[in-house]
Amino acid sequence: MTESISTYPIERIRSEFPILRQEVRGRPLIYFDNAASSQKPVAVVESLREYYNHYHSNIHRGVHHLAQLATEAFEATRDKVQAHLHAKAREEVIFTAGTTDGINLVAQTWGRKNIGKGDLIVISGLEHHSNLVPWQMLAEEKDAAIAIIPALENGELDLETYKQLLERRPKLVTFNHVSNSLGTINPVVEMTRAAKAADAIVLIDGAQSIPHVQVDLQSIGCDFYVFSGHKAYGPTGTGVLWGRKELLESMPPWRGGGEMIADVSYERSTWNELPYKFEAGTPNIADVVALGVAIDWINRIGVAAIGAHEAMLTQRATDGLKSISGMRIIGEAKEKAGVVSFLIGDQHPYDVGTLLDQMGIAVRTGHHCTQPLMHHFGIAGTVRASFAAYNTEQEVDQFVAATEKAAGMLG
Repeated sequence: MTESISTYPIERIRSEFPILRQEVRGRPLIYFDNAASSQKPVAVVESLREYYNHYHSNIHRGVHHLAQLATEAFEATRDKVQAHLHAKAREEVIFTAGTTDGINLVAQTWGRKNIGKGDLIVISGLEHHSNLVPWQMLAEEKDAAIAIIPALENGELDLETYKQLLERRPKLVTFNHVSNSLGTINPVVEMTRAAKAADAIVLIDGAQSIPHVQVDLQSIGCDFYVFSGHKAYGPTGTGVLWGRKELLESMPPWRGGGEMIADVSYERSTWNELPYKFEAGTPNIADVVALGVAIDWINRIGVAAIGAHEAMLTQRATDGLKSISGMRIIGEAKEKAGVVSFLIGDQHPYDVGTLLDQMGIAVRTGHHCTQPLMHHFGIAGTVRASFAAYNTEQEVDQFVAATEKAAGMLG
């Protein structure tokens, strides 16, 4: 049962993250780099130990006891992901190495089969490089075109221009659910509905949404959805590509090897059924099992409760930072997840970030793998503070005070 924000169990949550109890440069760690990668609760870490100590084995092909235990635990995560995303079928859930891996899988299978000369790919101007570069590579190979949905000054997408682009009947439309650099929550239901009315295939990058907002694929109506485990309290090297079953069945496999085959001869091979057609070789078994534990952890706290807590922290940080002379918040969309991206006068983001690190505060500085978006705003990068379930109001207040101190030192 989701707990209300008034009873949000912050102390209990923090007790599950031992890494937060350490000091950095003589000060208690304040970790505000969660958009890059979140920390892991004890349950996730212990699940890895449990797997390797008690039931490690290769999966699917073994008939012995350990193989059956490992297979059951691995496939249980598939069921958890299906339920978490409200997917229709478990075989629509493909395990990958992360968001980047999932996008490249779609580009190199569905994309190479369906994108041709002169076809149009529409991409939002808020995208991480991982949802831009694979499509640029495909467009160059196929002599296709790319058009960008521009961002407005407040960090929201220009939906009027988007509608005009859809009149050109693109083959593919792709955008993120939540911007990693600005925190903008895009109107994915509205955007997907418009794209489908133009007969486009829709891929959504959910890397920043899974730990912050509730995702219901049936309501969204997209064709592909991708995310990474490590941004959602799970291990690195894990991720999910969800795709509509009929699309996945029509796509050729990406990697060849064991598990993804049905029958092999020296002359030819045939492919396994979904989802295994796209999961060649021995997978990242232990970390996929731990990803399931991370999903359980998120659901135990409640996505809505986490999102409300982070929204409160985001507003508190934004209000506090605006009191600092020369402060410029980059991206003030009406709907935002737990990200505050900013600049102070002409101070370089790296200098601000370095001084904050000296005070025990971890933030991200630079272009956040969104160089075209930074160029759109006429800047090289920002300082980005991003929040998670375990961050506190006190940490936000300390961060604001430290930022003001850093501004004075650099001023």
